[in-house]
Amino acid sequence: MTCTARVSPPSQTTVNPCTLCAPLGAALASAGVRGTVPLLHGGQGCATYIRRYLISHFREPMDIASSSFGESQTVFGGEANLHRALTNIDRQYKPNLITVATTCVAETIGEDVERLLANFLEKNPDHKPIVWASTPSFKDGHAEGFHAMVAALVAKLATVAGPKKKTVNLLPPIVSPADLRHLREIVAGFGLEATLLPDYSDTLDGVILDHYRPLPDGGTPLEDVAEMPRSLATLDFSLTGKAERSSQTLAERGCPSKLLGLPIGVRATDAMCDLLGELSTNAAPSWLSQERGRLLDAYADGHKYVFGQRVAVFGDPELVAGIAGFLAEIGARPILCATGARNRTLRSALQALPADEERVILEDTHYGAIEDACRTLKPDLLIGSSKGYRMARELGVPLLRVGFPIHDRIGAGRLLQVGYRGTMQLFDGIVNTLLEAKQAASPVGFSYL
Repeated sequence: MTCTARVSPPSQTTVNPCTLCAPLGAALASAGVRGTVPLLHGGQGCATYIRRYLISHFREPMDIASSSFGESQTVFGGEANLHRALTNIDRQYKPNLITVATTCVAETIGEDVERLLANFLEKNPDHKPIVWASTPSFKDGHAEGFHAMVAALVAKLATVAGPKKKTVNLLPPIVSPADLRHLREIVAGFGLEATLLPDYSDTLDGVILDHYRPLPDGGTPLEDVAEMPRSLATLDFSLTGKAERSSQTLAERGCPSKLLGLPIGVRATDAMCDLLGELSTNAAPSWLSQERGRLLDAYADGHKYVFGQRVAVFGDPELVAGIAGFLAEIGARPILCATGARNRTLRSALQALPADEERVILEDTHYGAIEDACRTLKPDLLIGSSKGYRMARELGVPLLRVGFPIHDRIGAGRLLQVGYRGTMQLFDGIVNTLLEAKQAASPVGFSYL
């Protein structure tokens, strides 16, 4: 593939990064395990910021505990605070699991969290499991923090060996609750059960309640996580380097893994369904075959509106790569693919795309660099989170909101992008966004296509 790949050079003291803090990703992953309370080891402000950020996207309540560092803890360490926080969580929530993620303050002073937790468990030998992950934001972003916590959960909890079960493990990146539900539905269509880690489809997209519940319903049960090595295979949808530790650990414990891209588009969804067919020895269900046919029909209906359109995509690497492959499939041109992730894997994931001399790939980047690239490349459409709205407004280019975070629209948790069904919704969104922009710019207007 012919392309220009570069890492954005620092141009000013303060930038708006195309990523968020690593503990946020860890807290989100923790929300996908049943009966879990996430605890951030560091300042109270980190937990408050992350909690509000996640609530603003998912529109659901979420509690995040903090060890509440003060000035003395930044000098003498926060062991007493961490132990007090764990005790308070046990008393107030009675959780099945507590996850601990480190913030920048704890990482900067060099807190030995493993030792601090060992000291706590020595005093409380019957305590429920505690899983921790190192998540410094000065090193990683939210995508890396998400996968770091998943890897820690697998390493600590997925330990049960035994005869194989008719289950498959799914390791998704950050996607919507609707995506998680549909992935489970597709697997069930082949006569298999799916163990998703994490699965926040109910915890962060639940039903309305008449009273507050400290621990929401939903999430992957701990016993299912424990038995992940007994599954037929692990389908790993990740690109971020830390995520591969999860599937590698499961492979070492007897469950073979297969690295797939997100199933967005016909080819990518076909690849996932073919693998599920091999594992189950069952044919695809009729409803899934019909959805594939409807998607192809939608391609035929809208092809003339998307062919040759120049598109800039930004966000988490897995979503960017999945959407870029889908755009190439429908004849559009993903001329800019950008992510704030720092693991430098996006370029290799895009190698299979048709060559395009104009394509620019930005990794570990920020919105200033993305906007500069867009001024040069002149895209017809932007696809990414709502953090790109100011850029879209400045450039006069329409923005289709996908990914995380979406704070200026409602329904982010219900956006479906995976599978044939989700791809069709994404395709309709792209076509209609382009048509709306063309209609709005027309001097006479039109009401028939």
